[in-house]
Amino acid sequence: MSEKTVNKSTDTGKQSAKEANLATGGHALPSDWLPRIALIWGGYAVSAFAGNAASYSGIWYVTETTGSPSVLAFMYVLAFLPMGLLSPFGGVIADKYNRKAIIIACDAILAASGLAIAAWIALAGPSVMAIGLFCAAFGITAGFRGPAFNATMPLLVPERHLMRINGMDSLLGSISMIAAPALGILLYTSFGLQASILLGGIGATVAVITMFLAKLPKHLKHEKAGAWQSLKEGASALAVQPGLLILTVAVALGMLAYGPIDSLLPLMVSSHFGGDGFAASLLAAVFGTGMLVGALVLMAINPQHKLARIIIVAAFIVGAGAFVSGFIPSDGYWWFLTCMGALAIACAWFNAPLMTLLQKGIPEEKLGRVMGLFTAMTGLAIPIGTALGGGIAEATSTPVFFSIDGLFIIAIAMVIALSKSVRNLD
Repeated sequence: MSEKTVNKSTDTGKQSAKEANLATGGHALPSDWLPRIALIWGGYAVSAFAGNAASYSGIWYVTETTGSPSVLAFMYVLAFLPMGLLSPFGGVIADKYNRKAIIIACDAILAASGLAIAAWIALAGPSVMAIGLFCAAFGITAGFRGPAFNATMPLLVPERHLMRINGMDSLLGSISMIAAPALGILLYTSFGLQASILLGGIGATVAVITMFLAKLPKHLKHEKAGAWQSLKEGASALAVQPGLLILTVAVALGMLAYGPIDSLLPLMVSSHFGGDGFAASLLAAVFGTGMLVGALVLMAINPQHKLARIIIVAAFIVGAGAFVSGFIPSDGYWWFLTCMGALAIACAWFNAPLMTLLQKGIPEEKLGRVMGLFTAMTGLAIPIGTALGGGIAEATSTPVFFSIDGLFIIAIAMVIALSKSVRNLD
């Protein structure tokens, strides 16, 4: 082999290595990008898991104390409505200012809130007001932290691994669904409500420390226009790509339809199938395991193309699962479990592909605003859908609502499947 050939092969190898460590937009990543992302994501995972455990124990306390569906719904609104309303402005701030500082500030506020509320409960006793304040702190900080965090990820990870990182969110959600409630209830029953809320504060403190230690690259900042003008620019960045716009709106509508399914699952078990607490907890475990399997499959395959089609397939599966569930007779609890398990697997195939498409398709300097708009759409869709779904189920029946909702989701899947601009996204 000639020296020229050897040099050419060496140059090609170096070029391939460099390309392998290029982030979205062509930014070169440092050789230690993996330890950096592990530090950041590890802190986020600890905070999210601890926060979920604290939230579940708080909701259980409200359930035991009041037994009121309206009070429970109000806690839900306190957690999600601020996130939905504030996320667009959180996206504007994420594009204008230091994203690392924004994330640290949000985690610090959540940590301080958790520690202060835990101390309040320890001194004055538990109260619904304390849980409401904890839910509100979560919703407010999520409205600013979410857009900043999601807009930062493409700067930290090679583009070929972006799908895996986004899939880890679904993985974390699945694990939290299975294990966090058990931990929250264990702390609540063994040491009192203050212990579980304290865990949430400690988890957020861990996230503050890991983010403070992490090295984040600087992002391109947009010109300092007014808030409304900045929001318009973010909306325009999404509107100029019809496929992304249609897919984003469709997923938001899907969340509107999915919200009531999630909230009505315990009622479906108790009223239609005559199940007890064990049957409801078994369903929760099956659902969480299904989402875990779905997330692991997505991470293992790590698809780089046809991401929109994954979302379309997932929508058809979820819609079909909900539709069929409405026709299962009252003695078919095990068939219902099977149906919900399949539905849960597909539920893990929505967020990660769409997040990856947005992160790849939106310019870096506008990504925070687009993420803020997406978070707002989904954050508002869930409580609105839950309220509408509850009313429909009350007027008809829970099984009938499942079938109606399934047809609605199938219709959404058909619309995006027929859209050429969606199919041509990747």
